[in-house]
Amino acid sequence: MQVWPGHPYPLGATYDGAGTNFAVFSEVAERIELCLLGDDGSETSVELREKDAFVRHVYLPGIQPGQRYGFRVHGPYKPQNGDRCNAAKLLLDPYAKAISGSVDWDESVYGYHFDEPGRRNDLDSAPHTMASVVINPFFDWGNDRPPRTEYHHTVIYEAQVKGLTYLHPGIPEEIRGTYAGIAHPAVIEHLARLGITALELMPVHQFVHDHRLVDLGLNNYWGYNTIGFFAPHGAYSATGDRGQQVQEFKSMVKALHAAGIEVILDVVYNHTAEGNHLGPTLAFRGLDNSAYYRLAEDRRYYEDTTGTGNSLLMRSPHVLQLIMDSLRYWVTEMHVDGFRFDLAATLARQFHEVDRLSSFFDLVQQDPVVSQTKLIAEPWDVGEGGYQVGNFPPLWTEWNGQYRDTVRDLWRGENAALAEFGSRLTGSSDLYQDDGRRPIASINFVTCHDGFTLRDLVSYNDKHNEANGEDNRDGESHNRSWNCGVEGETDDPHVLALRARQQRNFIATLMLSQGVPMLSHGDEFGRTQGGNNNAYCQDNEIAWLHWPAFASHSASAPHASAHTSAHAASHVAAQGAPQATAQALDDDDPVAQLLEFTRHMVWLRRDHPVFRRRRFFHGRPVSGTHDDLTDIAWFTASGEEMTEEDWRASFAKSLIVFLNGYAISEPDTRGERITDDSFLLLFNAGWEPLDFTVPVNHGKEWQMVVDTAQPWAIAPGTGPKVRAGDVLHLTDRSMMVLQRPA
Repeated sequence: MQVWPGHPYPLGATYDGAGTNFAVFSEVAERIELCLLGDDGSETSVELREKDAFVRHVYLPGIQPGQRYGFRVHGPYKPQNGDRCNAAKLLLDPYAKAISGSVDWDESVYGYHFDEPGRRNDLDSAPHTMASVVINPFFDWGNDRPPRTEYHHTVIYEAQVKGLTYLHPGIPEEIRGTYAGIAHPAVIEHLARLGITALELMPVHQFVHDHRLVDLGLNNYWGYNTIGFFAPHGAYSATGDRGQQVQEFKSMVKALHAAGIEVILDVVYNHTAEGNHLGPTLAFRGLDNSAYYRLAEDRRYYEDTTGTGNSLLMRSPHVLQLIMDSLRYWVTEMHVDGFRFDLAATLARQFHEVDRLSSFFDLVQQDPVVSQTKLIAEPWDVGEGGYQVGNFPPLWTEWNGQYRDTVRDLWRGENAALAEFGSRLTGSSDLYQDDGRRPIASINFVTCHDGFTLRDLVSYNDKHNEANGEDNRDGESHNRSWNCGVEGETDDPHVLALRARQQRNFIATLMLSQGVPMLSHGDEFGRTQGGNNNAYCQDNEIAWLHWPAFASHSASAPHASAHTSAHAASHVAAQGAPQATAQALDDDDPVAQLLEFTRHMVWLRRDHPVFRRRRFFHGRPVSGTHDDLTDIAWFTASGEEMTEEDWRASFAKSLIVFLNGYAISEPDTRGERITDDSFLLLFNAGWEPLDFTVPVNHGKEWQMVVDTAQPWAIAPGTGPKVRAGDVLHLTDRSMMVLQRPA
């Protein structure tokens, strides 16, 4: 074998068409071996003799894509000093672009003996762990271009790769649960017809199934246990894990882009799968433990603000380089459009406390690639002072947990000030306006992967997580849910009708709120997890999406199209929502009713800029308009303008909101004035029916476009006409929307 010196950059394994350059960082290592793995279990070692700035490197002519490899690091094993090198452990490349195999949790993958944790374990881990893979970086992207959908036009759909596709009857069995499954026209067309502009995928970085879960016969289904920050998870590939997962992932992105749908990745840069001091030695721990992890004062142990056993050291230049290199790679090479950062408060912990000016945010701000993508923070972690909603830098948007809590409280009948709900409905200016951000900083959601599904939110008062093997101790106990009178499944028609109405209330509120709406996958079908609000380990029918029969092929689905290609889906997205065709479905099918209603609400939002303003409301008229009406106005159910006393009434659960389509303050992209229809939103979150009076000075004639008391969406142009001063009867826990043409 020829061995050339190679180069220290780029890190990882880089194939150039003739051979492969390998480069790996370790400051603590005394010697590093590159191990080339044969399919017969053989191992060929090449010592990395060249070293520049603690990066060891070599170039091997003739090494082709598909070659599996790992590293063995010779160096100090002194846990009391924070050093855990052990050449018996085959280590993954932190910059591996693909990873093959899985960990079988043999004792050899640990740095100590189970029966004597203080004694070093020198068993060879190679037969029992994963291997890095050299990939072919070349891919025909054709004319692929990022959709670059502006935030105020964005509708996000959060999904899990396997769960979204594994039970879809219209997808060939061999590609269900994979990237290829998501790229299938049946899925893409569903998303496009639903009005989705961005698919936010739960973790697809290579992750590890926890030893404890495997022993229980479970898996880390959600994937928040990353070990490879550059590698697409191999198990989500239908074509193989020797680099094929990279090509398949790129093909998925290309297909989604062709339909005008962006790809956002849920990324976990706050910790790794190596866990605490009793965790396995898979990569970072064996390469340079103290350079990658936040160690406690007693350096045998780890600081943990993530609840997973460790936290990455965010003041280490090597950790920061790893994260930034990873982010740029996924944008430039994999063509993704944005990131949602799990437990993002941990990324701000440069020292101990959360610091808005930490190095990580500085690097993101100035990076010409990453700064131009969608950056979404989960603005909390489990450490002290970790709840940071509203406190991220101006470039960032945030999952707005206060929006979720307030909207849930309103519709379940909790006594709460209407002022809080008014703020959430209008973009949460109290959280974002002071630092120069706008309504788009608020990613609004009612449900997500973590917690109850929408159907379970209205069906359960308590969590039911017994299947997780922790005696129902895990998961959030305060869910702000309401079972509508019966816990769990029921045949009571009155309870079922109320639950269906509540789901419509949540979806309508979400889509009519200023900010960026996010749907959780399957909520449009009334997906249930049987009351499990922490299905992180349920890689089974508890968590998978059960697609209705009418969704199995486009010809029998609502809004049917003659085309099933990504091009056809793109045409749907570009031309607007197809007209509602409730007659094509079973009138009594609650799943079809909810899907049709959800589509109606998404497209109502997409069609009307008054629901997706780029600036906060001013509460005053806008100059140049033909009337002196304010851009927003608030009324009681009797049609009278709200007073301070009305806003403070904790028992109040009704409200009318006027949105003035003539008073949108921001211009369009060409500097022209934006005008739209005006709307009245009528909310009755109380437990009794209530009469609402249409305000008399904000429009003479209106048409009803939404009534959540009705199981089917109102087809465009068919709603009853309403005049100023008319009295409308709203059933308990329902809302209406009235439209006045521009």
